[in-house]
Amino acid sequence: MFNVAYAMGTGGATGAAGNGGGLTAFVPLILMFAIFYFLLIRPQQKKAKEHQNMINAVKKGDRVITSGGIHGRIMAVDDTTVSIEVAEKIRIKVSKGNIGTIIPGSAPAEKQ
Repeated sequence: MFNVAYAMGTGGATGAAGNGGGLTAFVPLILMFAIFYFLLIRPQQKKAKEHQNMINAVKKGDRVITSGGIHGRIMAVDDTTVSIEVAEKIRIKVSKGNIGTIIPGSAPAEKQ
């Protein structure tokens, strides 16, 4: 019984060293957050900013692909929606946020 009490009582010298260990326990957490920030959060924010700039640059006559896979030509642009012609005289309205891609090389061409 005295051996147990003696073993528990000798922690006085290691208690001071244990206090400094609390700060070092947070170093891996800080490193993990930094890795997540640079590998996941920052690229996602950059991609979202590029998508928002693309949406703001949409104009009448551009050929686009929506996030649902619909191909068409933009016929009208509002603040929050665009009207897309998917076939001759068939137009649909979609939210600007659903525009996935502007097809490169699609110069605005007016119908005659």
